[in-house]
Amino acid sequence: MRLLSAIAYLVLTVATAASGLRLGVSDHDLHLETRELTGFYVFLDAPPNDTVNVEVTVPEGADVVDFPGGRSFSLRDADNFWVNLTAKRAGHATVVLNTSVVSIDTKDAFVRVSVLKMNWIDVVSSVFGWIYFVAWSVSFYPQIFLNWKRKSVVGLSFDFIGLNLTGFLAYSFFNIGMFFSKDVQAEYLLQHPTGVIPVEINDIVFGIHASFATFITVLQCCFYERQDQRVSLPARVLLGVIWTGAVVFGIVTVAGGNPHSPWLTYLYFFSYSKLVITLIKYIPQAYLNFKRKSTVGWSIGNILLDFTGGSLSMLQMFLIAYNYDDWSSLFGNFTKFGLGFISISFDLLFITQHYVLYRHAPAITETDADEARPMEFIAVKQTED
Repeated sequence: MRLLSAIAYLVLTVATAASGLRLGVSDHDLHLETRELTGFYVFLDAPPNDTVNVEVTVPEGADVVDFPGGRSFSLRDADNFWVNLTAKRAGHATVVLNTSVVSIDTKDAFVRVSVLKMNWIDVVSSVFGWIYFVAWSVSFYPQIFLNWKRKSVVGLSFDFIGLNLTGFLAYSFFNIGMFFSKDVQAEYLLQHPTGVIPVEINDIVFGIHASFATFITVLQCCFYERQDQRVSLPARVLLGVIWTGAVVFGIVTVAGGNPHSPWLTYLYFFSYSKLVITLIKYIPQAYLNFKRKSTVGWSIGNILLDFTGGSLSMLQMFLIAYNYDDWSSLFGNFTKFGLGFISISFDLLFITQHYVLYRHAPAITETDADEARPMEFIAVKQTED
């Protein structure tokens, strides 16, 4: 009886001591070329009372990496253990470490491995990223300058401006919430334990800047010559639905109506709103140009810069897919690829309108009240049919 009590006490002591331990790694992200040898340290945050066996598993990208020193080892104290890792081919892999003691916290014991073919392609990709960031950031100002120079916004679709402002505000709300809110990040990592927060500081800067520049254009629409132009009924309905939905969804979230990842789900509402707006926001301007048979009042500089940024963005996606042998990131994420393709397609349409179809339009083209309501053509066409 005494022997059983002693054994039970010993087991309880070991379990209690181990329950506060955490297994960690020195690096959560490794970037290397094919056939390159590297590694990472594995450690416990405190000495264990007994030997802890650790097993290395690769749930994603098992054919990308290998472990020359083996996938099993033991930790007997608080010293670091070096795990050798070599890259077999280009791609992405997730390395996860598990222990023989279930009470040890292993949620941070993982490594994301990115294996590329050539470093110089990665450098070129980064350069492209900075160029399209600058091109997109500057693209708002040709329209602002043109409006100021003409002291008129005739020819600029108010539907496009309204949709654009809402889209960038939604984009900014999502980025700010995801980047700064610890609650949102905790909800995201609960769904993606080995994931990376998908927002960086440049995303926040771009969104805020884009919202500010678009708001300046809105002010110009309020004070400069605009004739009878206004936001059409279909556009007002869509914008009303989005903002009403944001308010209602926010109240439901605050009231605890969504117990599962409430704030992350709320931010996804803004993300999807931005997605919908991006799909349709250029339609009103393209239709207005068609009705007027002119692009006067619509800055081609904005389009050329947007086309430059969009082209480099898609080229960067192809470079990354090739360099990391990860074509699923390109065609598997059809939403991102599709949005880029649609934006470039509209840019090409505007370029064609400006330089081919309506290049002989007079320097100043006036619009009547009907032509200044570009989204209403949908309702009109339905009535005619």
